[in-house]
Order: sequence, then C-alpha cells, then structure tokens
Amino acid sequence: MAADLNEKVERYERLLREALAKADIGPIKGSHMLAVAEDYKNMARSYYEDGMHFIKSEDPVNALICFSYGHAWLDAGARLGVFDVDDDVLFTI
Repeated sequence: MAADLNEKVERYERLLREALAKADIGPIKGSHMLAVAEDYKNMARSYYEDGMHFIKSEDPVNALICFSYGHAWLDAGARLGVFDVDDDVLFTI
C-alpha cells in the first residue's frame, strides 16, 4: 500500500514541532559548540517555517522535504551532543 502523503506531512510537521520544543541547547555560553547548537536549531526552525509556507501553498511534497530536513538538523545536533535530549522517539540517541 502506498504512503498517504497528507498523513505523512502532518506526522512529520508534528514530529519537527515537538523536537524543536524539546531540543534544549546544551553547550556553555561563549563556546564554539554553543554557536553550532544555535546554528543547527536556527536551520531546523527555518525549515519548519518553510514547510508551513509550503502547506499554505498547497505543496505537500516540498513541505514534507522541509520537515524532514529540519528534523535531520536536530537529530544531527542530538548525536553531536549539542542538544540535551532524552526522547529516543523524537531523536536518534
């Protein structure tokens, strides 16, 4: 059975929104890794906003791509250790 695009867009939007809320920046102030964490979170937030734009523009394929890329930035940051996360459903930890 083929995947339902609209269901997938809704699911990935929710996952990214929840991950953004839980991705607490961990490194100490002034450190290089703090800048990395902030960059990763800003990229994820930007992809989320772009995805919402594509939903409003009735372009679910690009919305799904944005939500997926945004989540990848947060997941990479969690693996790198720049986010304090403990949710092994939202993040690969």
